[in-house]
Amino acid sequence: MQPTTVTFPSGALTEETTVADVRPHAGGSVVILQQTPFHPVDHTWPDQPGDTGTLTADGTTVRVANTVMVAIDDAGVLAVGEEIPVKRGADGWGWHVGHLVAEPVTWGAGTTVQATVDGTLRAGLSRGHTACHLASLALDAALAELWHKDPGIDPLGSPNFEARAGASSQIHPDGSVDTYRLGKSLRKAGFRPDDLAASLAQREAQINDLLAAWVASSGRSWIEVEGDTIADRRTWHCALPAGEAHFLCGGTHVDSLDAFASITVALDLSDPQLLVMTTTVVPSDH
Repeated sequence: MQPTTVTFPSGALTEETTVADVRPHAGGSVVILQQTPFHPVDHTWPDQPGDTGTLTADGTTVRVANTVMVAIDDAGVLAVGEEIPVKRGADGWGWHVGHLVAEPVTWGAGTTVQATVDGTLRAGLSRGHTACHLASLALDAALAELWHKDPGIDPLGSPNFEARAGASSQIHPDGSVDTYRLGKSLRKAGFRPDDLAASLAQREAQINDLLAAWVASSGRSWIEVEGDTIADRRTWHCALPAGEAHFLCGGTHVDSLDAFASITVALDLSDPQLLVMTTTVVPSDH
């Protein structure tokens, strides 16, 4: 079975497609389609939640409660989400998008299906994901002078705090929460956490000023794909006043910074070993 073809990188929300496979799962079913607009949560870095929506076939509509990565080995054994025992690209495994529904589904391979994503949720998650990336770049820039060694640079040339310290990222509609470890390994890499603590309000203000300038620039945002299947790499790009930013990213994004009225962050160092950045989006009315 060929890897699932995906159309969510272009912003698609609906597709008429066909069933590739249906398997029982957790009292319901996991439906694999030949082509899908649904974005799955990544089992290795689950920052953006999977899409929800509906599948309609043979006069029956079922709700997709979640969308996940699915892997099937050469013997036909299926693994869903966190159950997947191998890294992406491992020999002997095929990669697919699984649509989780709460009820058993009797559709067979080749059945025509109308797949429809919840557009309101998708739009909020796309804004949240783009804002998350922009906030991380602004954070890198605001903390640049707190390094006394070279940790490597981010796409805009700032010392890459995000790559060195990032511990987790949780995207939600119109925002995100990112955590960064400030322990011994970061100190050894050349970062000065004590100076961050002493200037936290200043750093937060710098980030928010930079984000305001970027939003005002109305830059283009887009996803570049290396192929049309879920197994192919995708890269997010954004045109900013300081240059073009880009990250390898499997998520969904807005197509312009005009989508935002504002993006702001709040920094929290309640635990001196852990920096928490909360990003909040106010959508534009465009």
